[in-house]
Amino acid sequence: MKVVLSLLVVFIVFFLLAPKVWAQKRFSSFEIEAPTLNSTKKIWVYLPLDYEKSTKKYPVLYMHDAQNLFDAKTSYAGEWRVDETLDSLQANVIVIGIEHGNEKRMDELTPFKNEKYGGGKADAYLDFIVSTLKPHVDLNYRTKSSKKNTGIMGSSLGGLVSFYAVLKYPETFGKAGVFSPSFWFSEEIYTFAKQAKKSKAKLYFLCGDSEGDKEDSPLMVNNMNRMIEIMADNRCTCLHLTKSEVIKGGKHNEKLWATHFGEAVLWLMK
Repeated sequence: MKVVLSLLVVFIVFFLLAPKVWAQKRFSSFEIEAPTLNSTKKIWVYLPLDYEKSTKKYPVLYMHDAQNLFDAKTSYAGEWRVDETLDSLQANVIVIGIEHGNEKRMDELTPFKNEKYGGGKADAYLDFIVSTLKPHVDLNYRTKSSKKNTGIMGSSLGGLVSFYAVLKYPETFGKAGVFSPSFWFSEEIYTFAKQAKKSKAKLYFLCGDSEGDKEDSPLMVNNMNRMIEIMADNRCTCLHLTKSEVIKGGKHNEKLWATHFGEAVLWLMK
């Protein structure tokens, strides 16, 4: 009887702990110097389920606000469930999550200044990704390093900087996930888009129709559609490079972005 009880206890303990151990193995992290930012960045890494058992190379998706991507404990507003979603889809993509700079987040993720909020230092942040982080990732992981296999994705200010990045660095990023983009931050982003060379990048736009206060909720949709029209003027719609969704009842939060993350990745990476 004691043996049975002991085995039962071991089984229960293993059963309770196994999911946590498994989850810990689904992503890892490392730190890297960011010379252009005068700081050290923590980077989170998701590898596909079959990565360790294969020798093939994988496309890479760079994502912002890594604290919110994988673990609810490190998130300040809920997590995207990136690892669980990609595992369930058996998606063959490496995700590189870049932690935001806390009080420097607004500076890092905005390409142009806002009169009230400041910011406008995204060039230094993107220079770090392109010149320091991506070479490190390509050297240490089995990646498909071409632009057609390299994407960038984020939400809110992360959506803004992802859109900017794909136009600023067309030789590096061939696709972008632009969720609830903060195009309101500066009118200059529209001018930049109009003046940019014709882009062949794939763009997945998404927002909710209930983001912000009731009187402001149409603003997100209108701003996003305005940018989509600008991009349509710069390239042929016959190429089917743009996809956009407005989610009914969708609010400006991780729940919205997590729910639609998987479908966006599948469309961008196919």
